[in-house]
Amino acid sequence: MNKHGEIRVIVLGLIQDGKRIFVSEGYDPVKQSTFYRALGGGVDFGETSLAALKREFQEEIQAELTNIRYLGCIENLFTFNARKGHEIIQLYQCDFTDSKFYQLETLVFYESENHKHRAMWIDIARFKSGELRLVPEEFFNYL
Repeated sequence: MNKHGEIRVIVLGLIQDGKRIFVSEGYDPVKQSTFYRALGGGVDFGETSLAALKREFQEEIQAELTNIRYLGCIENLFTFNARKGHEIIQLYQCDFTDSKFYQLETLVFYESENHKHRAMWIDIARFKSGELRLVPEEFFNYL
């Protein structure tokens, strides 16, 4: 999470396999609600968003990406854990190089020592119906 009053530049990788999408699960303890987001992370100073995309997938789930294509930029204003956030998201469509990732049901990974996450494949229809929440909502423009 960014410092108060700071705009954070992040990169996310949209990976689809037919009618499903690969997402990370998050939880807001204040709102007591679960949400889902594509995998990715922060762009470091001096790093391109493409380089950050590859680095984040390698660091978090040891995955190589292929067929990478820039989709666009999303400005995301949100509240998480009772704190306002502001992100500029560089969004890429991509695929996993290793087919083993398409066979997974759930993958547990660590963003840091104490930051455990779950990633999984979820049918896009579950998001479109409102059963599950995909963030940011502008993401639907790219599905």
